[in-house]
Amino acid sequence: MMGAILGLAATAVVAQDQPRIPGQNPLFTDVFTADPAPMVYKDTLYLYTGHDEARGDQLFRMNDWLVFSTRDMKHWTAHGPVMRATDFAWASRDAWAMQVTEKKGKFYLYAPVRVKGPPSTFAIGVAVSDTPTGPFRDARGTPLVTNEMTKMGKTDDEDIDPTVFTDNDGTSWLAWGHFDLYLAKLKPNMTELDGPIRKIDLPNYTEGPWLHKHKGIYYLSYASIDEKAKGAERIAYATATSMQGPWTYRGLITGKAKNSYTIHPGIVQFRNRWYLFYHNAVLNIGDQKGATGRRAVAVDYLCHNKDGSIRFVEQTERGVTAKPPACEN
Repeated sequence: MMGAILGLAATAVVAQDQPRIPGQNPLFTDVFTADPAPMVYKDTLYLYTGHDEARGDQLFRMNDWLVFSTRDMKHWTAHGPVMRATDFAWASRDAWAMQVTEKKGKFYLYAPVRVKGPPSTFAIGVAVSDTPTGPFRDARGTPLVTNEMTKMGKTDDEDIDPTVFTDNDGTSWLAWGHFDLYLAKLKPNMTELDGPIRKIDLPNYTEGPWLHKHKGIYYLSYASIDEKAKGAERIAYATATSMQGPWTYRGLITGKAKNSYTIHPGIVQFRNRWYLFYHNAVLNIGDQKGATGRRAVAVDYLCHNKDGSIRFVEQTERGVTAKPPACEN
């Protein structure tokens, strides 16, 4: 959600008067969205996003989370907000990057919000709903993860950007973290940790982890800042043969986002194709130009190679209106 602040000029290029082709990027042009989290349920892909409302020179102002759905990756239905940060009674503000997952017919939303302070640190809450479009309600009444549990970290905003993955055996895992990456098993009820929190060391890890699995290989993607990135995030990834690791760094999936120093991966398979969701800041809405606090979600095709690597993804305006690539694996 947030990395080292970098001042970037507003160079938004999407104009509202241009004809829109369903499926081209950015996906939504009437609202600023960020931190995409796709989830497939039955024959529908649901896309949960942050909601950027910063104006002027504000950096981030995010109060709620939105959800959109599609059955063809081109035509989307907006379902509105699914929850506000302050729907967690113990939270004060900041609806940052979240993820929703389904288990046994229930839908669980994991989200970082600032606790009522002082100190006003981030914590991770979990909410539950009977439907993927909500409404979601606090499942615990207290945070799932707090700063007191991760004091081994470098900052007071360690506990952000949760991602959840459920393996074939039904075991669910939670990963999260800012500058330090944490991993813990979840109990079957999805509302409690099951065992200790472990820290995973990955090159240039910054934030925004995402877990997925393909043909027996576990993938951990994340926003990365290195010397070549010059203060802006790119999406890197590591692989393992077990969720317990060890994790092997494999390189970059894609480069920097246009006009924003942040980027955030969301990887999913839908109708036999794999997709990379991310955000940039090329959208203008009215008098508000795209910026780090006014981002826009996009999607492009993703390919796994036969050796288990991921083919580098070029960020495009065409998105899924382009011809799908021939993937090796």
